[in-house]
Amino acid sequence: MTDARKYGPNFDLLESQDPEIASILLAEVKRQQTGLQLIASENFTSGAVLAALGTPLSNKYAEGYPGKRYYGGCEVVDRAEIIAIERAKQLFGADHANVQPHSGASANIAVYAAFVKPGDKVMAMSLPHGGHLTHGSKVNFSGKWFEIVSYGVRQDTELIDYDEMLDVAKREKPKMICAGATAYPSLIDFEKVRQICDEVGAIMWVDAAHFIGLVAGKAIPSPVPYADVVSFTTHKVLRGPRGGMILSKSEHAAAIDKAVFPGMQGGPIMSAVAGKAIALKEAAQPAYQAYAKKVIENCQVLASSLEGEGMRAVSGGTQTHLALMDIRGTGITGKVADERAGLSGITMNKNSIPFDPETAAVTSGIRVGTAAVTTQGMGAAEMKQIATLIARAIKDGGDESKAAAIRSEVHALTAKFPVYPRA
Repeated sequence: MTDARKYGPNFDLLESQDPEIASILLAEVKRQQTGLQLIASENFTSGAVLAALGTPLSNKYAEGYPGKRYYGGCEVVDRAEIIAIERAKQLFGADHANVQPHSGASANIAVYAAFVKPGDKVMAMSLPHGGHLTHGSKVNFSGKWFEIVSYGVRQDTELIDYDEMLDVAKREKPKMICAGATAYPSLIDFEKVRQICDEVGAIMWVDAAHFIGLVAGKAIPSPVPYADVVSFTTHKVLRGPRGGMILSKSEHAAAIDKAVFPGMQGGPIMSAVAGKAIALKEAAQPAYQAYAKKVIENCQVLASSLEGEGMRAVSGGTQTHLALMDIRGTGITGKVADERAGLSGITMNKNSIPFDPETAAVTSGIRVGTAAVTTQGMGAAEMKQIATLIARAIKDGGDESKAAAIRSEVHALTAKFPVYPRA
């Protein structure tokens, strides 16, 4: 054992010093290990990423950027940030990368700050049609500070209506147009969005939080060649630590960096920056490319299998890591389905579907994702089994004895594909 290893995570110390918190950590590990994790925005990081997060890198304040810090003693952490930046630029073919944002929402705040002023008009996907909170919700800074105009999906196909997008853009003349969503299972035509932005003179911003990992794995087309700026989270399919990142054209680099620091936040979390660097290196490997493609294949099997259980895949299916299912055919609301699934050891979420007759608190749909279960090594056979388990949970999960029986089957399945197994 080297001296350096002494300064990493020490669970024995935690357990003796604060057994209450230690027990919570163990309980959460057990929950992740024994249940089915189908939240589309969640994944399991590697042990190497987890190791970086629990190091004395957390102790170092590093306001500013490599070589231009406001505190001394940053010569070591500078190296970590430089590596993360270069790996991001290489992996995504980007001119510029900022790896400091604490989260996807933080990254989005910086994008707004770089290109628009409070009161300016911004165009983004309608929240009920799949957009994100930071794309204009009235309870979010985006809806409070900016004039948001929305585009959505066609009612007949549930795919983005690019003709509507163009019409709205011509009429409203937004300064920035956001492409990206939190519950849209299909691919986005970035070339069309670029054309629309050019026609009205708008900045093209892509919020790639949900699908950037698929881009990294070369499983879907990249927005980077088309967009002025791309923001995203570093967790989800990308399988890094919780955090954010921004890619941009070179002409926007100074504006982005100034918007992140000092505009939006102080010092970066250097342990997270190191974790991002590790995840980017992992994502550049052939094994990760195979993983990204498998995530999509698994999701397509899961969506098709859920349709076989009486649910309907929104937009005709999925081309990504997530599926949005209309479950009205089951006679159960999304809220109830979410609750019953949870009692059955299945973690997913209720979700509005386009033109949903129910409120956002109730919903007619559920959203499922396959990033985490694919990380565990599950394949098509397991997706079919999971679909059956979900259907049974929705139908019978309100009965404790039946929910317990489903939980037992869930535990048996996950035991075959262990998460963070102990040596």
